[in-house]
Amino acid sequence: MLDPETIADELWGMAEIRPDAVVHRAVERIHQLRSENDWVGVYLLSGASLVLHSYIGADTELLRIPVGKGICGKTVAEARDINVPDVYAFEGYLARDPETRSELVVLVRGGERVLGLIEVRSHAPAAFGQGDEQAVKTIADTLGVLLAPRLGGNPPS
Repeated sequence: MLDPETIADELWGMAEIRPDAVVHRAVERIHQLRSENDWVGVYLLSGASLVLHSYIGADTELLRIPVGKGICGKTVAEARDINVPDVYAFEGYLARDPETRSELVVLVRGGERVLGLIEVRSHAPAAFGQGDEQAVKTIADTLGVLLAPRLGGNPPS
């Protein structure tokens, strides 16, 4: 059985490998954590946009998301994680997969700097609880530490 700490340890073990491989492994493992995780992706911040880096799930046309737009863009603009139990009740939701009902978006930080985010979608309404948020945050924090030196983030003090 996978748990967030085991996944974080696995990512640390990959630290000397290409960052792309580490990000993709994180996406794979989050997807495997729960059967309700229907789509998992990592967007990295590039200027004023989030750029899709790696994902598992249905194809998406949203390869770039402006900061401030939709759930992902709002997460970055407000510098906080967002758990949305009903995406269709979220003002400004950028619909991608009509089956998606809930979303969890967790920031990836290099120190105080936002480097990107992990987005998890589910076809089930209200699919994500505090335990799910904490699990994804554990993995996001590990990614932040591993990616910060390559993406210009500040190491945690």
